[in-house]
Amino acid sequence: MIRKLAVLILILIIFLSDTNAQDTLPRFTVTTRGSNRIFINWTNAYPVIKQISIQRSPDSLKNFKSILTVPDPTVPQNGYVDTKAGTSLLYYRLFIVLDSGKYVFSSSSRPVWDTASQVKAEPTEPTTAVNGTKRVLVSEDLSEKEVQSVKEELDQTKKAPPAPLVKEKFFVVVKNELVIGEVPEKQVKKFRDSIINTTKDTILFRALDTIVINVFRPKYVYKPSTYVYTERDGNVTISLPEATHKKFAIKFFEEDKSPIFEITQIKETLLTLDKSNFLHAGWFFFELYEDGKLKEAHKFFIPEDY
Repeated sequence: MIRKLAVLILILIIFLSDTNAQDTLPRFTVTTRGSNRIFINWTNAYPVIKQISIQRSPDSLKNFKSILTVPDPTVPQNGYVDTKAGTSLLYYRLFIVLDSGKYVFSSSSRPVWDTASQVKAEPTEPTTAVNGTKRVLVSEDLSEKEVQSVKEELDQTKKAPPAPLVKEKFFVVVKNELVIGEVPEKQVKKFRDSIINTTKDTILFRALDTIVINVFRPKYVYKPSTYVYTERDGNVTISLPEATHKKFAIKFFEEDKSPIFEITQIKETLLTLDKSNFLHAGWFFFELYEDGKLKEAHKFFIPEDY
């Protein structure tokens, strides 16, 4: 009888300590007890919740992939054991879908060692669950009266009022019209400063919860080729000082890259092509080859009025 009571007390201690350790969504707890087992636990206090997906990544900021969508996200206390991680050096986060399509990404977290699991009960055969909101296994050695006592203790913990939920505001980050992530409100200033100080991009606060990154695109300045260029009269000059002792070839293309004509071997160091060879004004592309290897791919413009 003494051994039974000791097992009962130990089960209660482990359960109550585990319950108190759980964080309330969007916060959650990630622990490991060795043997490549990662325990993800949380307490749900949202009045309406549509979906919870557990995501895993080797990086704390990106490359997250969903490993499980929880069958019933409304369960007040819930969790998952990841047995396929292979290492405790991975990061986890939760993707939470609320009412009316709103969603939240939790902060990422890496597993910490569960010190509470160092104290273990004497091995017994697990049997039945006695609580509807959290799976708790009890020993077959316990009597019905003792099991009922465990259930009453658990019911008392259920009646305790949950900690008030403080909803942290998140800003959606949009780049090139795509959502690339979220930033918690307390990190917005640091995020803004990192963009301004380390890139040439600019940021725009759109609506009350969206940050748009405007990617810097340098203004394109056309620089003519030194080998193939247009003269004032509209004719095209090919300048190749080494043409007497090297083999040069050139191919000409329309702006849509359809071929016009080519010269398989250029022997003159300075060659002029009449603009009439190109049939119309506009942009033209060329590929210049030296000894069979591409030397330059560029373009030139023939104006309408010379």
